[in-house]
Amino acid sequence: MWCSMSKKQGKGIRMPYERRKAMYGYGFISIWLIGTILWFLIPLFESLCYCFMDNQTLKPDVGGMKKEWLGFANWEWLDNFRYAFAADPSYKQSLVEVLKDTALTTPMILIFSLFIAVILNQEFKGRGFARAIFFLPVIIATGPVYNIINGDMGTTGVDSGAQFTTLFETDIVDELLAFLGVMNISEGLSEIINTVTTDIFGLVWSSGIQILIFLAALQNIPVSAKEAASMEGATAWEYFWKITLPYVSPMILANFIYTVIDSFTKTDNAVMERVLTKQLEWDYAYAAAMAWSYFAIVMIVVGIVTLIVNKFIFYEVE
Repeated sequence: MWCSMSKKQGKGIRMPYERRKAMYGYGFISIWLIGTILWFLIPLFESLCYCFMDNQTLKPDVGGMKKEWLGFANWEWLDNFRYAFAADPSYKQSLVEVLKDTALTTPMILIFSLFIAVILNQEFKGRGFARAIFFLPVIIATGPVYNIINGDMGTTGVDSGAQFTTLFETDIVDELLAFLGVMNISEGLSEIINTVTTDIFGLVWSSGIQILIFLAALQNIPVSAKEAASMEGATAWEYFWKITLPYVSPMILANFIYTVIDSFTKTDNAVMERVLTKQLEWDYAYAAAMAWSYFAIVMIVVGIVTLIVNKFIFYEVE
């Protein structure tokens, strides 16, 4: 009797193979899940709470932070946001600067990435080496490496008075336009051209992921489409606009979203520098309010532009 009961219990605890595989998966991701909750979601929620606390009171204290919530009377709980947009000119100026730079550089990055991807998709000797060169910045794209190559030695621990010049930093275009008298026509035009052409190396450095995504899209173009275009006698120009661009258009949207978010989250842009500066000054509540406002603005911009760009995207219907 006891033996039969033990056999039944032994059979009862056996787990189906599919469920065991699922448990193995949960076991593998459990460490990541615990880390995400402890070191991402909880700090994220805490930073959101900081936005509605008194900035003068929120300071480090024994055993944690000294916290004091803002009141609800007269909308006092929005004081940190009011100060960011109404009383702090540096934050508004930095925000406008980042939005303008992103609006200028994002189309340049997308056009350059698509252009390079089309070239790298062709058959030529050394194609693998060329692809590795354009993807190399993604592997070594650390702050110190980029600053050294770009000539910014002061932020790498080197004496700020040291002189370091590279071929990547050049104002040849600026000097040429000044020589031709174009720069004297319009100050706004001068600023736009200067912004786009000065940091050419930065544009190339930021295009590695986009080139890779465009390459994947180009390689997925059906062979039948290429053969049909060839039989119809389509030129390379017609092939690009009628075949290549429609097939890669979904990746244009994906690259656009990636480029915009990457530009907005760079620690060296004006808004991020402002947030980090206030954080170092122990203005945690105000820094949190600026960061969350910035996050909301970024999401709104990405959402609006996504809705607009999505109307011009070709989706293949099977």
